[in-house]
Amino acid sequence: MKQPRPIGEAEPQEWQPLRYIFTDIDDTLTNDGRLPADVYTMLEMLSASGIGVVPVTGRPAGWCDMIARFWPVRAVIGENGAFYFSYNHEQRKMTRAFADPAETRAANRARLHDIRDEVLANVEGAAVASDQAYRETDLAIDFSEDVPRLGDAEIDQIVNICR
Repeated sequence: MKQPRPIGEAEPQEWQPLRYIFTDIDDTLTNDGRLPADVYTMLEMLSASGIGVVPVTGRPAGWCDMIARFWPVRAVIGENGAFYFSYNHEQRKMTRAFADPAETRAANRARLHDIRDEVLANVEGAAVASDQAYRETDLAIDFSEDVPRLGDAEIDQIVNICR
């Protein structure tokens, strides 16, 4: 069996059987939360060559909807694997496929609302993540992104409530 080596050492013919690349977004495609132009250009080049890029992220459905529509990607997996979105530009149609059926997602959403309420009532300084408005399957509590970083004790308290 061949030993893996850096992708930059691959010869062009070695890319021929490649059909998809799965990648993280945060600090993999992005630098400090921004998508550099050269990365977007590489996504365009991969797409034009027939290689589908599929970003995988914990970010919310709203971000994934935008990424699927506007980035040159085949699909995007979001909210830590809860779904994928894929946009067909020729048909102008979004496909949304979820790991769980609608009934399960609704029951889970009710449980997440209870967790959210308990965290906000009991952990001073915690907030619902500012990108929460269009999440389908999860809950994001902000402890350092758009709020002053909470201490370890408060973060542990959030984790314990979630458990």
